[in-house]
Amino acid sequence: MKIQDMVDMQEFKHILSSWAEATGLATVAVGEDGKYISDCYNFTDFCIKYTRGSREGCARCEKCDQTGQGVYRCHAGLIDFAIDLVVNGKKVGSVIGGQVLPENPDEEKFREVAREIGVNEDKYIAALKKVNVRSEKSIRASADLLGMVMNHFVNAEYAKNEMERVNANLIDGVKKANELVEKIKKETGTLKSIQNRQRTLALNASIEAARAGEVGAGFAVVANEVGKLSERSSVVNKNIEQAVGEIYEVVTAMNGQQENK
Repeated sequence: MKIQDMVDMQEFKHILSSWAEATGLATVAVGEDGKYISDCYNFTDFCIKYTRGSREGCARCEKCDQTGQGVYRCHAGLIDFAIDLVVNGKKVGSVIGGQVLPENPDEEKFREVAREIGVNEDKYIAALKKVNVRSEKSIRASADLLGMVMNHFVNAEYAKNEMERVNANLIDGVKKANELVEKIKKETGTLKSIQNRQRTLALNASIEAARAGEVGAGFAVVANEVGKLSERSSVVNKNIEQAVGEIYEVVTAMNGQQENK
């Protein structure tokens, strides 16, 4: 179950970009396989160019990506978030991001990180100064809001697609039901023809048995049974015709409802 197959991706991306612009936080959506399914919004040079730009920094970031849940502090000291997108109890992807500071930074601590991951300290600090500062309470509220909005959107889109699928199946079912009704009506006509021939055969057999007298007594019994079979066939045929008529009325009503939508 892929997000791309169930939602309007243009609207999906619009929500993410609007939220990023409004909050100043970075965000991106990933599928169940962890690969990006949207553009990256508000990503900082501090994170992308410098921290992830070094082998050690990228390894640490990837570890955070794999283990981070909710709102958390990354290895470099920024606040990030990871929120699951869930449909019918199954995780189909995530929205991740953050890349903001919860308070004014202690430059010495970040210089230490720069030395550990092998990045130029001065460039690292220059990039750090461009990172937005938000209170942790504000970050959590913003991340929670994005999670609620995106989950609501994804589930609404999934429900719409499921309804369209059910509707398509219903239309196909109505069409097949119409074809089946016509086939049954045709077979019912054939059965009525056979029943009429049985009645005629029983009548002729009875006449011939009467003409044969005592010799035709056994034949008269057979003729009588054929007559009874014809009567039972007539009753069954009428019941089938009634059932087919009721089915036809239901199918016609369903077809009319689909055409009026």
